[in-house]
Amino acid sequence: MPYEWMPTDAPDSPQAELHLWPFRSLPRRGFVWVMGIGFSMMLIPLLGLLGSIALWWLLPFALGAMGALWFFIEKSYKDGEILEELLIQRDRITLTRHDPRGGEQHWNANPHWVTVEIHKRSGPVPNYVTLKGNGREVEIGAFLSEDERPKLYEELREALLRVKSFG
Repeated sequence: MPYEWMPTDAPDSPQAELHLWPFRSLPRRGFVWVMGIGFSMMLIPLLGLLGSIALWWLLPFALGAMGALWFFIEKSYKDGEILEELLIQRDRITLTRHDPRGGEQHWNANPHWVTVEIHKRSGPVPNYVTLKGNGREVEIGAFLSEDERPKLYEELREALLRVKSFG
């Protein structure tokens, strides 16, 4: 799962802490393999053109294709650097979203008035999970898969119930 509940044993620590991030289907090591295989496959037809003028006509397109592959995979890595942090304390719940371009978005509310909702079909994605409180409704884990969001919903509901029952 691309999220984890952090252990909180200290007395002044949050009652629950959750970190969420997008799933990485291609690790950096796989990126090296993709680029190496792509370059090798590009090289095979160009080897037959060694010594001819046609090589110089095709070479810029081949290098452009490799450059575009590199650029868009790197862009995907950069866009996937989203991190959402949810801190649930007895008197406050805080959600912070760290965007890949350095921006941050914050939301906080009293956990006793916060509700967790799942929108099976009405959200922008199936099983859309939101937190509602302090006059706002915010999304959480929208980048998770369709199967992971209901599990997150259940875990969030349980964590909020624990805090509400002890508060």
